[in-house]
Amino acid sequence: MSPKRRAAQRRAGRRIRWDESQPIPGRVIIGRLRKPHGIRGEMVLEVLTDHPEQRFRPGAVIFVGPRHVPLTLRSVRPFGQGLLVAFEGHPDRSAVEIFRNQWVTIPVEEVAAPEDEDEYYDFEVLGLPVVTDEGRPLGTLVEILETGANDVFVVEPEDGPAILLPVIEEVIRTIDLTAGRIVVHLLPGLLPDEGGA
Repeated sequence: MSPKRRAAQRRAGRRIRWDESQPIPGRVIIGRLRKPHGIRGEMVLEVLTDHPEQRFRPGAVIFVGPRHVPLTLRSVRPFGQGLLVAFEGHPDRSAVEIFRNQWVTIPVEEVAAPEDEDEYYDFEVLGLPVVTDEGRPLGTLVEILETGANDVFVVEPEDGPAILLPVIEEVIRTIDLTAGRIVVHLLPGLLPDEGGA
């Protein structure tokens, strides 16, 4: 049986790390407010969703920071690799400074299920335990690296160096979201202690 596939691809080269991207239980991160821009209350927003046009539009409500402060978007416009956003009730730079470097989230219930049952979202797999098809625990999936050819799962063991697993059918056997684990087959050379000497 083929493993599940990612529901959508993000921009090539993005690194998605569990401890950075999922610090808030029950919430899904869709962006990060970086810094104020100009004097009219705009902020630079790093987009971390595959559907920014659905999440970030004037009148939409987003939730910011660990307290999930609801903010209504007053304006949204492209800016470099991200967006410039402004909020109702926050007319100037000093009013938005408190949101600097804060995560933008939505409740996990608001995330639509993938169109295909064989697909998954990053937030569903980051943090899952990884075991071999022989039952040997390897560690926790903490990061997804995107490369030109295929994604790479970064597995962090309890001790020792990280394990890099290519997301290919020969290695990733099953991603079981119900059981909450990933089963892999280790090809020769995949474990760090098996490397070249």
